[in-house]
Amino acid sequence: GNANQLTKIRLALEGGFILAVFIIYLLMAALYEDFIYPFIILFTIPLALSGGILGLWVVDTFLIKQSLDVLTMLGFIILVGIVVNNAILIIYQSLHNIRIYGMDYQKAIIEAIRVRIRPIYMSSLTSLFGMLPLVLAPGAGSEIYRGLGAVILGGLALSTFLTIFLIPCLLSFFI
Repeated sequence: GNANQLTKIRLALEGGFILAVFIIYLLMAALYEDFIYPFIILFTIPLALSGGILGLWVVDTFLIKQSLDVLTMLGFIILVGIVVNNAILIIYQSLHNIRIYGMDYQKAIIEAIRVRIRPIYMSSLTSLFGMLPLVLAPGAGSEIYRGLGAVILGGLALSTFLTIFLIPCLLSFFI
């Protein structure tokens, strides 16, 4: 019975993940009044998912056995909402520089990175260090949330690092 219920929950969470990505796409398409820029932002999701899997693997290999339970799967859905923020900041500032200040495309993207890199790293590092005790701290009940923390920690770390390099490249290609 438990295995059957876990399968039902897994299928529901997969549907929730797809629904979360679709809703984020629609909100961003309305915000940017364009259908291309949201795809650039959604490009950070595969980076985050691979980072989440990597974080889960690191915890499973070096700390303690961690299974892919319901809270860990929920961590992937939470991760989708977190990692798009950095790309949104870069793209919004680039478009703001182009529309308001009339900057050249390349100069607008470089200026957007220069202006937004500090807030991106500050918020990401705050989140990473805030999640670290969730993964590393021993104690009663820590095994319940360790997978959730590992997924968010790994996904946010890898996504933040790669977003700074890949999103400006994609933006300069599509802008």
